[in-house]
This record gives sequence, C-alpha cells and structure tokens, in this order.
Amino acid sequence: MTRILLVEDEPSLAAGVRDDLQAEGYTVDLASDGQAAAAQGAQGQYDLILLDVMLPKKDGFAVCRELRAGNVHTPIIMLTARAQEIDKVLGLELGADDYITKPFSRRELHSRVKAALRRGALSPGPSAEIYELDGLTIDFRRCEIRKHGKTTELTALEIKLLRTFLGRRGQVVTIDQLNEAAWGKGVFITDRVVYTHINNLRKKIEDDPQAPRRLVTVRGVGYRFDS
Repeated sequence: MTRILLVEDEPSLAAGVRDDLQAEGYTVDLASDGQAAAAQGAQGQYDLILLDVMLPKKDGFAVCRELRAGNVHTPIIMLTARAQEIDKVLGLELGADDYITKPFSRRELHSRVKAALRRGALSPGPSAEIYELDGLTIDFRRCEIRKHGKTTELTALEIKLLRTFLGRRGQVVTIDQLNEAAWGKGVFITDRVVYTHINNLRKKIEDDPQAPRRLVTVRGVGYRFDS
C-alpha cells in the first residue's frame, strides 16, 4: 500500500486533498505543522511527502532541508501559494523533487503524485551499480556520491537524472528526454526546473561547477555527460 504524508495546516484543504488521494487508493497521514512533519518524515515509512511551505513552528523549506540532511530520500513535492520563481527554485535547491502552486486542480495533483511515485520506485536496490569515474564514485546502492574523500547524498530525482546520463555517456540528452526520463510522460516541467536540478548535480560531481567538465551544456539542445 502506497503511503503519503500530507503536510498542510489549513484543515479544509488538508481534508479535501486527503480524501481525494484516499479515493485513488493511497494511504494518507496528516501533519499540520513543520515540527510534526519533520518527525514523521524522518521515520522513512512514506513513499511520498506533500509538503506545504507556509507552516507553523517550522516552515516547509526548513523541513525539507532537515529531512535531506538526515538522509531521507523520500520524494518531496512542495505545495506553495508563492508563485515567485525564487521560492520554487529555493525548494528544489534544498532537495525537493517537484512543486505545485496553489490553487491546483485534482488532475494536476494526481499527475504530479504519480510521477513522483514512479521516480521514487526507481531508487536503487541491492543490485544497483557503482560507477568509478576518475576520482568520483557514484554509488546507487547507497544513494551517494564520493569525491575526494567527501560523501554527498543524492535525492531520488538526482538518481534518476544520473542514471539517464550514465546510460547515454558521451551522447547529448535533450531537455525533453530528461523531462520524460525524470518526471514522466505528460508532466510539464519548465526548463528552469531542469536547469536547477542540473546545477545541483554539478555542485556534487564537478570540481568546479562553474566550469563543468563532466556534465556539460550543449547550447540550444540539452546536456552531455562526459566521463
């Protein structure tokens, strides 16, 4: 049974989203403040976390940061009434996998949830590979990267992006191909969101993220992974 943690402090909205998701067959637990969300999310028993940004006690950005710092790889979708791009980018940089701007439709919610669950299901298992690339180790079994003796955790979405690049080393991967591979068919993701996640990956795998030599931009087309 798929379990979702819904973090929302507005009772009527929380009840409506919960009932809607339960009608789709999901098991949904509720948290109404950031402190409770961090505690429940840290237990690692959920397949997805729907996380509101504006919360009492601790905001959604702080919760997301805390969960990722605690090695929680559960996919996170931020729910935000803030339409400004900077707020969306901040959530992604902190480790969120996606965001939905309020108000949202049932159709959009279902699409985003299904896409996030597909990505989470692709998290590596015991048979996943370990890649050794000139001083860089990508360990999908442990969801981490080791570079120059330093270990950095990977999010579920970063794992999917890296798998896509490693499966096509030396080839150009277009924005549309990355979109479909990481987020799934029928889910629209802006180029800015893709760029944000690519930038986060570069910070983890490149010696100099401002002058990348592994994950390079092919202007007007997409990206290429050079090992």
